[in-house]
Amino acid sequence: MICCVLALAGCSPSAVVSPGERVAAATAIDAEYRLGVGDRVKMNVFNEAALSGEFAVNDSGNISLPLIGDIPATGKTPAEVARVVETRLADGYLREPKVSMEVAAYRPFYILGEVKSPGQYPYASGLTVLNAIATAQGFTPRAEKKVVFIRKFGTDVEEPFKLTPDLKVYPGDTIRLGERFF
Repeated sequence: MICCVLALAGCSPSAVVSPGERVAAATAIDAEYRLGVGDRVKMNVFNEAALSGEFAVNDSGNISLPLIGDIPATGKTPAEVARVVETRLADGYLREPKVSMEVAAYRPFYILGEVKSPGQYPYASGLTVLNAIATAQGFTPRAEKKVVFIRKFGTDVEEPFKLTPDLKVYPGDTIRLGERFF
């Protein structure tokens, strides 16, 4: 009986995905980061304080800016959006505008399932799944501590991952911890 219980306790879903890019500790999120709804960007227009500031990507995926109106931002990098802003400002508003843009606040991540305080939390650069679990006040006594399910922002499918200390969370991810059976 004990051998049977021990054998079953070591079982985990056979379709667990290798963490792959989610454990690449040296990659910087800012280099390839694509904006999405809920992100906030800081824009600086050189010598134009009235046009500079923090702006949010709204529900329609645009950033609303003074003078030039809505700029599509979803799916673009901050540098790509800055180039569009420069082009629009150069079209009758400013001579040779210089625009820089960076992410001021990433969209939040979500954690649910067998954690003590499920919900929405602000994303911080370098966040791992274990950090996210700690933010949600840790595991419940029934939590499965070997496998975690992650749904990437913009997708409808969650994938099971082996829970490792360096498993990364990205902005907008939904993390779900399942219930163990033993």
